[in-house]
Amino acid sequence: MIRRLLLCAALLASLPAAQAALKPGAPAPDFSAEAAIGGQPFRFSLAAELKKGPVVLYFYPKAFTSGCTIEAHQFAEASDRFKALGATVIGISKDDIQTLKKFSVEACRNKFAVAADAGGTVMKDYDAALRLLPGTADRISYLITPEGRIGAVFASLSPDGHVDAMLKAAQQWKASAK
Repeated sequence: MIRRLLLCAALLASLPAAQAALKPGAPAPDFSAEAAIGGQPFRFSLAAELKKGPVVLYFYPKAFTSGCTIEAHQFAEASDRFKALGATVIGISKDDIQTLKKFSVEACRNKFAVAADAGGTVMKDYDAALRLLPGTADRISYLITPEGRIGAVFASLSPDGHVDAMLKAAQQWKASAK
């Protein structure tokens, strides 16, 4: 089993990242989804969260894989900085809600929500599928402005760089919103 996971991780790392179709300024598709934070399920609504401020929506391939756990830890460590900028962070994958309830505690450290995109609808709407494995999410992060527009995009299969790119985008949004 471990060998199989390592092989899958190596395969994913060797695939080229998709070019996000949604460019800055494009409308962000609205969605709602089952989600969890701190192990507690709830219904996430993008429209409702955007009323509070920008949303960092990040797609990741699979909960509890090494890269996805690293990325979740990085977002958890930066969660207070995102909150200070008025931004909400939510991760999304095709994992089921039972898996995400555990992931929200163990990897996300109760700091931010993760949503279940079981049918892959949100992934398709955001063009966040791996080109060679269309049923798997690519690692893409979006900053969505309160006006419902894409403010920034960062795509890389490496978990590194997503948090910094989204923090910078949130800082730029906050500076321009004054």
